[in-house]
Amino acid sequence: MDTILVVDGDPEIRDVIHVYLRNEGYFVIEAADSLEALNLIKSIYIELVILDVRMPRMDGIQACIKIWELSNTPIIMLSTKEEDIDILTGLTTRADDYMLKPFNPLELLARVKAQMRRRSLIGKEEFNSLIFIKDLVIDRTKHSVTLKGNHISLTPLEFSILELLASHPGQVFSPDKIYKSVWKEPYGYSDNAVMVYIRNLRVKLEDFPRDPQYIKTVWGVGYKID
Repeated sequence: MDTILVVDGDPEIRDVIHVYLRNEGYFVIEAADSLEALNLIKSIYIELVILDVRMPRMDGIQACIKIWELSNTPIIMLSTKEEDIDILTGLTTRADDYMLKPFNPLELLARVKAQMRRRSLIGKEEFNSLIFIKDLVIDRTKHSVTLKGNHISLTPLEFSILELLASHPGQVFSPDKIYKSVWKEPYGYSDNAVMVYIRNLRVKLEDFPRDPQYIKTVWGVGYKID
């Protein structure tokens, strides 16, 4: 069942959208503001977001940009003002569609179905390329990493080590296994080489590298990410 997130400060509008989408077989999650929506997107796989422009704490334009830092999820923007649509179409917010309020729920439903068809043509591989760990987002396709919305510059080997650990949460990798998996060499293994790269990753990712929250050491065994 496809999951759609409806983000609007008006509970009556959320209810109307929820009913129409649910009747079409979609699973609907609601958020009353952008910050709540961003937290949901970090923890739940969502196929489409319906997002109002005018909201407290963070407006929909800012939220749209931040959603695209976290995910390739399609976004339909809603607004009560034509000026908002003009602003949206003139900005690189990456919104996929726009509708003015008040709107016909059947028209919104048609727009939703169009986005879902487009998404199915692109394929789920692209949408499954992201790994979320707390405030860390790893994009395997783009070979990019963001932490709390900020881009983190990693070397290719640093990225490969991070991707290896993050792709197997909870699994402990010995330095030998990391070396063979990342360097692709069965010989020339060095404990020190792996240790140096782990240390560099912690400096870039951790607030307190000596007390890491992401890459944990399992003493005498290796490293893991929970």
